[in-house]
Amino acid sequence: MEMQMPAVKATLCLGSETHSIEACKGILSEQLVFVKGESMNILKEFITTHNVPIDVPDEVTSEDDDGDDEAPTVKPKKVRT
Repeated sequence: MEMQMPAVKATLCLGSETHSIEACKGILSEQLVFVKGESMNILKEFITTHNVPIDVPDEVTSEDDDGDDEAPTVKPKKVRT
């Protein structure tokens, strides 16, 4: 039995990390689907581990706060019948 050379290879360089993906089994379209799935898993894992949440304050503060906590006046819409 001959060793089949991979027709589809991909290398993902994500920051300092490098990931290589090779597909050896199946026809070309199956190899492409396999490499796509593996690369999506690698990207998902990379984003999950490197995602830093942005510090969002619990309350919105403004510099022009004059102590007025009232909501702006909204005119009711007229309903036509």
